[in-house]
Amino acid sequence: MSQGVEFNRLMLDMRAMQMDAMSMPKAAAPASELGSSNFADMLGQAINKVSDTQNASTQLANAFEVGKSGVDLTDVMIASQKASVSFQALTQVRNKLVQAYQDIMQMPV
Repeated sequence: MSQGVEFNRLMLDMRAMQMDAMSMPKAAAPASELGSSNFADMLGQAINKVSDTQNASTQLANAFEVGKSGVDLTDVMIASQKASVSFQALTQVRNKLVQAYQDIMQMPV
């Protein structure tokens, strides 16, 4: 029964993250003003969110290590995996951006 509850909580977390991603504020500015500043802001927010996820995972792991009541091993492992997956995704996005930049720089003029 505990696994079902953990799975349901994980699914709720994932749905909440999906809703957060889908409800990002849409700019009312014309497309010419959207440019790199909005992309840079979005990338910065993504990096900050990954950092926050890693910090929360570390704090939860430390709380479990010192024996704080109410901290379950499954919560620690889920937080650790969330942090790991988010960091891997961010790394892949970075790799794709670097590859796209290199491809553009190698284009003949």
